[in-house]
Amino acid sequence: MRFTKMQGLGNDYLYVYGTVPEGVSAICTRLSDRRFGAGSDGMIFITPSDRADFGMRIFNADGSEAEMCGNGIRCVGKYVYDKGYTDKKHLRIETLAGIKTLELQTTGCQVRSVRVKMGTAAVSEDLCLDLNGIPVTCTPVNIGNPHAVVFTDQLETDRVETLGKQIERLPAFPEGVNVEFVQFLTGTELRMRVWERGSGITAACGTGACASVAAAVSKGFCAPGSWITVQLDGGPLQIMIDFDGNAEMIGPAETVYEGETSLC
Repeated sequence: MRFTKMQGLGNDYLYVYGTVPEGVSAICTRLSDRRFGAGSDGMIFITPSDRADFGMRIFNADGSEAEMCGNGIRCVGKYVYDKGYTDKKHLRIETLAGIKTLELQTTGCQVRSVRVKMGTAAVSEDLCLDLNGIPVTCTPVNIGNPHAVVFTDQLETDRVETLGKQIERLPAFPEGVNVEFVQFLTGTELRMRVWERGSGITAACGTGACASVAAAVSKGFCAPGSWITVQLDGGPLQIMIDFDGNAEMIGPAETVYEGETSLC
């Protein structure tokens, strides 16, 4: 199996062009291991699609399948354009969360950044959680995959890991949930750290950034229709939530290296 390691703000995946193989969960778990494998937050397969230009399937580091990945879909756009599978700069990508539209922004013959129409961010009423005696309030947001946004000034790694791990598997979220810890900086800037379902702490999460801005807009912290900078561990993403709740994202996509592995 040939793969390409790519990253969007440090959120790194191994990309494979072709059909998803049997035993993909075990393959993904082995290759994602950062000591004994290639090291990644998971694997993304770029597949044929009858409904769009390409399909995209995402597997987390633990082998579970995810509906959507914002950083990942930007890298899909770079992959298919840079490798010559398409010459289009406007692409439709089929995901388990629906078809997403990409606008590729190029320098020379390579994609440098991608603008993505991410779909509607559905914000629900706040939930008050009891985590072993620690009260935590979160705002559930669904943007094709589930998120729990926690507004806080405490973004320490041990807190993100401890609380994120607990919230991910609470009965309130039967399918698991991505957990964002968000600090309000200004009306146009947020700081966010994330515990991703199936992968743990990652450097960035595109859908999580969209969910965080959607939650901030719902609370009046940020204005709809304005571009908001979300500062992640891996760098900034630009997010806009319009007046109908639709999300757009602009961010980079980069290739790290090419690799090959045996499936045996």
